[in-house]
Parts: sequence; structure tokens; C-alpha cells
Amino acid sequence: MPVGDAKERIGVALLSWSGITAQPHRFGGTEYRLGRREIGHVHGGHLVDIPFPKEVRDELVASGRAEPHHVLPESGWVSIYLRQASDVDRAIELLHLSFEIANQKRTISNPHPTPDKSQV
Repeated sequence: MPVGDAKERIGVALLSWSGITAQPHRFGGTEYRLGRREIGHVHGGHLVDIPFPKEVRDELVASGRAEPHHVLPESGWVSIYLRQASDVDRAIELLHLSFEIANQKRTISNPHPTPDKSQV
């Protein structure tokens, strides 16, 4: 059974992280992005899908922290079914890991970003 406030708890957590935006996901639910990179998406209050580099995905699945993606099990994506409150906490933790990886990649690809004129 889905956790009643899962979608809201996840949304509040993710939108508190710098640079995260939310938008409708093409297969339903809500997608969270850092710039052009998807951090993950939530399908209602019952399922979260998160992208990772394949080696990170393999480690998460092997340790039991996530399951292979429900549609693309051989990809870098993982799925987390939200059956109890601790699943929501774990989903937020893994979404934060995805956020950190995206932030690192963003910094590497743009080490000297142009300052926002409002900050100059």
C-alpha cells in the first residue's frame, strides 16, 4: 500500500535543494531536475525512479537499497517502491545521492560558470 504523504514529503525535500525544479514527467508523476539533468521522478505515492551511473546502480541493487528499474532492469536506473515511511526516507536519501552526482558532473562540465548579473 502506498504511503499517504510520500509524494508531498519527497517534493518538499527536493525543492529545498539548490537548483532543483519540478515538472510533469512524460510517463506520469512529477520529475525533478537540476538544470537539464533529471534527478529522478515520482509516480504518485507508490514508486520512485532514479538514474545513476551503472556502477553506482549495481552497488545500490547489490546492497538492497534499491531494486532494478521496473521497466529497464539493465539500465542505470533504479526503482524504489514506497510501501512504508522508511521507504520514503530511503528514496529521499538516494535522490540526494543522484543530486550530488549531478552537481559534481555539472561542476566538471562547467568549472567557471558565468555569474548571474543579479549577483555582480
